Amino acid sequence: MKKILLLGSGELGKEFVISAKRLGCEVIACDKYANAPAMQVADSAVVFDMLDGKKLINLVNQIKPDFIVPEIEAIRTEELFNIEKKGITVVPSARAVNLTMNRDSIRDTAKDLGIKTAKYEYARNIEELNIAVKVVGLPCIVKPVMSSSGKGQTLVNDLKETSLAWENATKNMRGDRVKVIIEEFINFKSEITLLTIRQKKFSTIFCSPIGHKQENGDYVESWQPENINQEFLEKAQDIAEKITKNLGGTGLFGVEFFITEDDIIFSELSPRPHDTGMVTMYTQNLSEFDLHVRAILEYPIPDISIIREGYSTVIKASGFGNTGFKYKFSGIEKALQLGDIDIRLFGKPEAWNTRRLGVILSKNRAIGQKAKKLISIEKENNS
Repeated sequence: MKKILLLGSGELGKEFVISAKRLGCEVIACDKYANAPAMQVADSAVVFDMLDGKKLINLVNQIKPDFIVPEIEAIRTEELFNIEKKGITVVPSARAVNLTMNRDSIRDTAKDLGIKTAKYEYARNIEELNIAVKVVGLPCIVKPVMSSSGKGQTLVNDLKETSLAWENATKNMRGDRVKVIIEEFINFKSEITLLTIRQKKFSTIFCSPIGHKQENGDYVESWQPENINQEFLEKAQDIAEKITKNLGGTGLFGVEFFITEDDIIFSELSPRPHDTGMVTMYTQNLSEFDLHVRAILEYPIPDISIIREGYSTVIKASGFGNTGFKYKFSGIEKALQLGDIDIRLFGKPEAWNTRRLGVILSKNRAIGQKAKKLISIEKENNS
């Protein structure tokens, strides 16, 4: 039985654990708080600060896992290189995790590989930010080099807005690096995620493109397949294969692109299942989580097929403050009566404003949005 140490236990980790357990793995789920989603389905759980390198090393020495699978950004990724040298497999690789956990590192890697990206600059303080905005030009996007779910992103249309952008970015950064990236605003037609699976024994393969929509840098809905022209698809696959080959290792990567009128431009990359890819639980013969596990274990992957078109939209807490509270759902039964729908509630112990608490999977946007209107989140009486 292969032993997996999962670093981060959110909703993506939860589905990964389920897929890993189905193939006989033992999973130890870690996070900074108790009863996180993946912990609820794992063999055991450990609560600790994963930015504490000593605690991370001590846990690895104690557990002796076959694989370490990071699920979030807030990890002392530098220690993963030392762990990898001991013969423990870091998924997809220590280098891939370290580079992609930091927007500056992966963006610089793309530039070194000759991959087209939006124009960008970095800043470590407000003075550097003001200079960088002038270099990149307005409008532009300011965001932390390390964050999750789009937190800390600001669209800047005027130089007077840089102070608020700096405050938003530094307040919502993950980790302990005070640094932001300033990106040219791309007037794109659409955004896609190309799920890319690197295998040790076989060639790199791809899922059908996933279209998605973001609000404030955070995914709110996705659909598959997203039809793009063959030229753009082949270019996206070439870029995805090129950059994931450079990063190394095996597993599933979520590679994001902007599509403009006449080009496709690399945006970001995650070395793990992607939130926009949750739609594959509805659309594909193997979900992104199944594919990630199979690639890690070096198990064969059959042809990936779309068994039906699908759409996903998130269920978020809204209209509440930022203090955590116990909550309950209402309207789930009515939503399920619509048919051709699946609902995955993540099981997060507390809610707060804008926190993602579930996902609706359906055959099209009309049904998904109708279901979303039927579901509400309420405070429990004792919270």
